[in-house]
Amino acid sequence: MSSSSSRWGALAVLCAVIFLDALDVSMVGVALPAIQHDLGLSTSSLQWVVSGYVLGYGGLLLLGGRTADLLGRRRVFLVALGVFAVASLLGGVVDDGGLLIAARFVKGVAAAFTAPAALSIITTTFPEGPERNKALSIFTACAASGYSLGLVLSGLLTGLGWQWTLLMPVPVAIIALIAALKVLPKVQEERAEGGHDLVGAVLITASMLLLVFTVVQAPEVGWVSFRTIGSLVAVAVLLGLFVLTELRLKHPLVRLGILRSGHIVRANLGLLILMGSYVAFQFVAMQYFQNLLHWSALGTAMAFLPAGLLVAVTSTKMGDFADRFGTAKLIVIGAAALAGGYAIFLGIDETPSLGGLVIPGMVLIGVAFALSFPSLNIQATTGVDDDEQGLASGLLNTSGQVGGAIVLAVVTAVLTSGGETLSIGALRSAIVVALVLALVGLVISATGLRSRKAAVVEAEDVKVFEAV
Repeated sequence: MSSSSSRWGALAVLCAVIFLDALDVSMVGVALPAIQHDLGLSTSSLQWVVSGYVLGYGGLLLLGGRTADLLGRRRVFLVALGVFAVASLLGGVVDDGGLLIAARFVKGVAAAFTAPAALSIITTTFPEGPERNKALSIFTACAASGYSLGLVLSGLLTGLGWQWTLLMPVPVAIIALIAALKVLPKVQEERAEGGHDLVGAVLITASMLLLVFTVVQAPEVGWVSFRTIGSLVAVAVLLGLFVLTELRLKHPLVRLGILRSGHIVRANLGLLILMGSYVAFQFVAMQYFQNLLHWSALGTAMAFLPAGLLVAVTSTKMGDFADRFGTAKLIVIGAAALAGGYAIFLGIDETPSLGGLVIPGMVLIGVAFALSFPSLNIQATTGVDDDEQGLASGLLNTSGQVGGAIVLAVVTAVLTSGGETLSIGALRSAIVVALVLALVGLVISATGLRSRKAAVVEAEDVKVFEAV
C-alpha cells in the first residue's frame, strides 16, 4: 500500500466503517423508548440493549487489536465486517428482548475486531507525521458525520418501526465489505510474534460483564447485600487474575509496560470519561425527551443534532487548533466544555427552553467532542511501535466502550432507585453522575499540562499537525 492513491482509497473504506459504527450507535439510542414499549422491557433491561453492544465491543477490543497484529489487519477487518452485517440483520428481525440483546452483543464482538483493525491499518499505512494526523482527523470527522446522520435517520425510521433502525446498517456494511475486498490490497504485513491470550480475554470480559450486572441489580437486591458485595469481590478477583496473567505471559493481551507512558494513560482515561459520561447522558436524555416530555423520535433527534454537526464540521480543522494551542490544552478545554454542557442540563423541568437549555447544552457537548476526540486518538497512538498499534488502538477503544457500559449501569441504577416511574429529580441525579465524572476528567487532563512527557508529546503533535 505504498502509493498515495491506494492509501487514501483504503482510508475511504475505513472511514465508511467508522461511519457505520457511529450510525448504528446513534440510531439505536433514539429508538430505545420505542423498543422498550414494543418489547415490554423495564428500564434496567433496556440499558442492556446498549450495554450488550458496548460490552461485547469493549470486552474483546484488546483481543481484537492483538488478533489484527497477529493474523493480519486486512483479514481480521474483512471477517469481522461480515459478521457485523449478519448480526445487524438478526437484530432487526427478532421480536424478543433477550434475542435482541444477544444480537447486539454479537454485533459488539464483531466491532471489537473491526475497529482496532481499521485504526491500526491507518496508523501503519500512514507514517507518523502530517499524513497520519490528517487521516486520523478525517477518520474522526466521518465518525461524527455518521452519528449526526444516524440521529436524523433514526428519528425518521422509528416512525415506521424501530426494526428499521437496526436494519439500516446492513446494506452499508455489505457495500463497505465489497469495497474493502477491492480497495484493501493483499500485502505482506509485518505480524507481531506470539499467540492469543485467550485466558486474559476471558478474564477481562467476565469481569466487565459481572461489574455491569452487579451495578444494575444493586438497587433491587441492596448495595450492602451479600450478593452485591460478593459480586464486587469477584470482580476484583477477576481483575487481579487478569493483571497476574498479563505479567506472567511472554505475549500478553496487554503489555502493561505500555501504560508507563503518561500521555497514553491520560488519553485512555480521557476517552473513558468522555464516552462513559456521554453514553449515560444520552440514555437519560432519551428518557427525558420521549418518555417524560413525549417528544417525537424526530424531535429528539433534532435536539441532539447541533452537537453532532458541530463535531462533523470542525473535526478536520483540528490541525490549526493544535498548532496554536497544543493537544493537551485542547483536551482540557474540551473537558471543561463537557462539564459545562452537563451542568446546563441540571436545569431540566417539564417545560425546557430550547434557547436557554437544550441548544446551549448540546453545543457545549459538541465543542467537547470536537476538541477532545481527535486529540485523544492522536495522543494514544503517538510514539507506539507499528507492531503494537493494534494494542494501542484496542486499548483506547476499550477505554471508551467499557467506560460507556459501566457509567450507563451506574446511571441506570440511579434512575431506577425509586422505581420505574421517571421523575425530574431522578433524571437530575443521573445527570449529576455524568457531571461529576466530567469534572474528574477535567482534573486528570489538567495534570497533562504540567507533565514533562506531555510537553514533549505535545511538541511532536504540533509539528505533525502543521500540514493538516
